[in-house]
Amino acid sequence: MPAPNIFIVYVADAPAAARFYGDLFDIKPVFETPGYISFELAPDNPGGGISLSLWSRSNVDFAANPVRTSELCIAVPGGRDAAAAVDALHEEWKAKGVTILSAPHDEVFGRTFVAADPDGNLIRVAPVD
Repeated sequence: MPAPNIFIVYVADAPAAARFYGDLFDIKPVFETPGYISFELAPDNPGGGISLSLWSRSNVDFAANPVRTSELCIAVPGGRDAAAAVDALHEEWKAKGVTILSAPHDEVFGRTFVAADPDGNLIRVAPVD
C-alpha cells in the first residue's frame, strides 16, 4: 500500500511562504509554479522521501484566523536530553523574526515550542521520540 509522502500546507502566497520555509530550514525548492512550490525533505533519498509542498489557495480566507488542527513538527535529535538544542533553535528563530506562539516548555515527551508561519500554520519543535 502506498504511504503518505507529501505534506501540503495551504498558504496565501506560495512564493512568499517558500522564502520563509527556505530560509527557516535552509532548503531550496525542487518544484515551482506560481501557486505550488515543493521542497524535498530527504534529499539523500530523491523520489522516495518526504516532501513539504506550499499551495496558494485563492478560495481560502486566511484572515478568518481558523483554529489550526495540525502541525509541522521538527524533531530534534537527543530525546529528553535535547532541551538545550530546542532552546537554541527557539532563540535562532526568534532572531529571524519568526512568530513564536508558545515559548519553550517541558511536556511529557520533552522540551518543545510552537511557532507559526506567516499564514498561521503551526510549526512545533520537539525532541525525537
